[in-house]
Amino acid sequence: MCALVVAGTALTGCNEDPDAGTNGVGKLSPDKIQSRTRSAAESADAVRLSGTVVTSGRTYTLDMRLKSDGGTGSVTTEGLSFELLRLGEQLFLKADAGFWSHGDADAAAAEKLDGKYVKVPQGDPSYQKFSGFTDKDVLLDGLLTLHGTLETSGRHEQAGVRTIRITGDRGSGGTLDVSLEGTPYPLRLVRGGDAGTLRFSDWGTDFALEEPAKDETVDYGQQLPTS
Repeated sequence: MCALVVAGTALTGCNEDPDAGTNGVGKLSPDKIQSRTRSAAESADAVRLSGTVVTSGRTYTLDMRLKSDGGTGSVTTEGLSFELLRLGEQLFLKADAGFWSHGDADAAAAEKLDGKYVKVPQGDPSYQKFSGFTDKDVLLDGLLTLHGTLETSGRHEQAGVRTIRITGDRGSGGTLDVSLEGTPYPLRLVRGGDAGTLRFSDWGTDFALEEPAKDETVDYGQQLPTS
């Protein structure tokens, strides 16, 4: 029975609007949902991104905070961890001696660089390789596009927030959970082809970006001793 009578009051349990109290994107077509969430992401001043990205056969585990003029956070790949910090065009990499000795640095150089912020020259291959992890616009533009025919795939929940899920080619082209509460930010992305899973949080939450102190910084020169 759809109607219940409690203390003389009719409580209707059927035909409830699933979009009641939401931002309304659940009523849109999947293409419009994708467009709306991309616009929301582009307009946000800042975001935190965490999870895994598989690129060129290598898996990177990221925990990054990003905004228009830079970003900061940690990256782990193939058992090696390091921190990235970018302010404008200045990119710094901080790691322990084990990271540097895994590259081309000898033991003495690795110890010198241990725990220091190393300024990455813009001409070094590592600059192009790692700066993208700190660039909000570049990173989101490359991630937030599902491939193939878009469809909706039900209502879900991420970290206590109601979401609408859209998929590309029934999931093979990726899935994206979009917030049904407040601004329709993307909250969780599963990339197609087993290329990683990412979560997005702290949308619009500002954070400080400060250049490291001189005694914490090493300018190694024109090319870093790492592959």
